[in-house]
Amino acid sequence: MAEQQFHSAVPADAAGQRFDQILPQLFLGHSRARLAAAVKDGRILLDGAKVQPKTRVAGGEQVDWTADDAPVLGDRPEAITLEVVFEDADLLVLNKPAGLVVHPGAGNRDGTLLNALLHHDPGLARIPRGGIVHRLDKDTSGLLVVARSLPAHTALVAMLAVRDVHRRYAAIVNGVPVAGGKVDAPLDRHPADRLRRAVREGGRPAVTHYRVREKFRAQALLQCELESGRTHQIRVHMAHAGYPLVGDPLYGKGLRLPRGATSELADALRGFRRQALHAERLAFTHPVTGEVLAFEAAPPRDFLDLLVALRADVAGAETGRG
Repeated sequence: MAEQQFHSAVPADAAGQRFDQILPQLFLGHSRARLAAAVKDGRILLDGAKVQPKTRVAGGEQVDWTADDAPVLGDRPEAITLEVVFEDADLLVLNKPAGLVVHPGAGNRDGTLLNALLHHDPGLARIPRGGIVHRLDKDTSGLLVVARSLPAHTALVAMLAVRDVHRRYAAIVNGVPVAGGKVDAPLDRHPADRLRRAVREGGRPAVTHYRVREKFRAQALLQCELESGRTHQIRVHMAHAGYPLVGDPLYGKGLRLPRGATSELADALRGFRRQALHAERLAFTHPVTGEVLAFEAAPPRDFLDLLVALRADVAGAETGRG
């Protein structure tokens, strides 16, 4: 059976903590259960010695992990079509369609991106979370990167933590900002609805930058970039700023039609039943080869059709037909 070697060091500020409690910090993205089992099996050593999970660390010790290549996932592979933008031995870059759940959860054990990945590459069963290092909401389309090797997984998780993976989004919002701006507002779970996130004092820091690309009569096309990657961040931040995403079932504030809107525009807006958000650009340094990579993906057909309807409304209004 193939093995992978990982090495790290106990940070000085971890002094006094239990050995098993600091391991998730040293080996990001690996489950606590897998790490705990490796300690018990003697595969994770502290200064070259097998120790108990409850051993207290002093800080500065060397940690060595000989990771087996056994499957860590029990999810079922499924033949779901994937749009692969880039692929090599260490990475996959995908253009995810709207409507596809990224990772199995309660009520979504099948038909997910993970199920599709396990069919595309059965070896991903040996990578934590099937190589998925970041997510897009079910109804958000666009680019995401998947790790195909343990070294790539570890490196990508660390890169995401320090924001070395650049992501840019296109969003259609209700309302027309005068100019671009920044939303700097902490996010946490909604106090009453477990499906939602909310701006809350004491939440995790979150910053979204947005720029106006195109203005319509009651909507706008924005470019959004993140300083952080919190759950639902763009959706919550833009709603907080007064510009909720068109079609957003959680954070939208209903249909917004310009005065004298045509039936075609009204139908297009009513028929758009997901958040109008697309991850259009992904850029990062390859975690193994060091090559600088950048990918772009055009929005899907429903997003483009909505833009066509919005532009037609503006043209009609300008000629007196709106």
